[in-house]
Amino acid sequence: MKNRVVITGLGIVAPNGVGLDAFEHAVKNGISGIRHFEELERLKFSCQIAGMPVVSNELALHYFTELELKNFNATGILYGVIAGIDAWKDAGLSMEIRDDPDWDSGTIFGAGTSGIEKFRESIYKIDDFKTRNLGSTSVIQTMNSGISAYLAGKLGLGNQVTTNSSACTTGAESIIMAYDRIKSGQAKRILAGSTSDSGPYIWGGFDAMRVCTFKHNDSPETGSRPMSVSASGFVPASGAGSLVLEDLETALARGARIYAEVLGGALNSGGQRGLGTLTAPNPVAVQKCIQKAMANAGIKGQDVDAINGHLTATTKDSLEISNWSEALGRKGIDFPYINSLKSTVGHCLSAAGSIESVASVLQLYKGYVFPNRNCEDVHPEITSIIDVSRIPMELIEKEVTIVLKASFGFGDVNGCVVFKKFTT
Repeated sequence: MKNRVVITGLGIVAPNGVGLDAFEHAVKNGISGIRHFEELERLKFSCQIAGMPVVSNELALHYFTELELKNFNATGILYGVIAGIDAWKDAGLSMEIRDDPDWDSGTIFGAGTSGIEKFRESIYKIDDFKTRNLGSTSVIQTMNSGISAYLAGKLGLGNQVTTNSSACTTGAESIIMAYDRIKSGQAKRILAGSTSDSGPYIWGGFDAMRVCTFKHNDSPETGSRPMSVSASGFVPASGAGSLVLEDLETALARGARIYAEVLGGALNSGGQRGLGTLTAPNPVAVQKCIQKAMANAGIKGQDVDAINGHLTATTKDSLEISNWSEALGRKGIDFPYINSLKSTVGHCLSAAGSIESVASVLQLYKGYVFPNRNCEDVHPEITSIIDVSRIPMELIEKEVTIVLKASFGFGDVNGCVVFKKFTT
């Protein structure tokens, strides 16, 4: 039992649902959170659709004071604090303010870029000789570790407090780093997660790279099409996901509800060698990452019931399926169920891995496999490897024991986490 790592809390701010109940309802029913944005059209983006969480000022005031929200426009921090505090409360942990830090609890909360809108505002003020008008929170809103700093202060965390950043792999990496710290006995509890800012200044670079779809501006909900032959690029999105990882003994001692167990995971890089580049994965590294994650967790490919893939709705989806098949040694009808949350939320960038992990854990806890959307026309390169029945189009009510969640990010970096249904 010692140093087994379990998940005791979940928090979510996603384009198709803020809060666990709204999010799970959307996930189970294939409800999309992707919308058309007039601002992207005005700015002449090719892709004018995106996934952005709806967070009202009224909701924000449950997590921040009016003073804190004055001149505050770091959306990633907003999403991350909401998801993080929700996960903390969901775990049954106290928000009571104490004199001493909680030395046993920390946070590893990832981000890509923090406060891009605040950066823009600050740059204009500096260029207009108004540096003294920047405000006292401009630094914490724009520093990459702003999200973990905010969470640490609100929760009184005294263990490791840091922000990791590894592109689309950030969320998966934060979970694995938290797992390692608890497993090694250096912490009893880590709030793991990741967040991403919203808006054109985050999404513009991807639009310029022409990796985003431009064919669905008039039909946003059909735009994100992972594994589909008609996929034409990913839909940019944002949000935050959070998980409380905890030492099993500690969780049991306080009578915590346990969603799932983290059996292990692995991180690596393809070194941008072979077929790997800044923007394309090295297949050898991807397969090694999956296999090392399973070895670390003490499982075999045949033990895997379901996969939540990276699957972005680009030309690399077929390659990803091939990598999974090779790594697990399974194909055809023998392949595990596989789904992509990006079909309903888009690609949440640095927040993707944590948001998708929350969805993966809910599957284990509640006993289902959530459906894919917009892939009725599965790519023939994929159906040549796995049976189409392995790509559910409808909700499957089924107990699953092992779910693998993987993320593959720009810079040729990879992460794979092994989640297991909890049993004593």
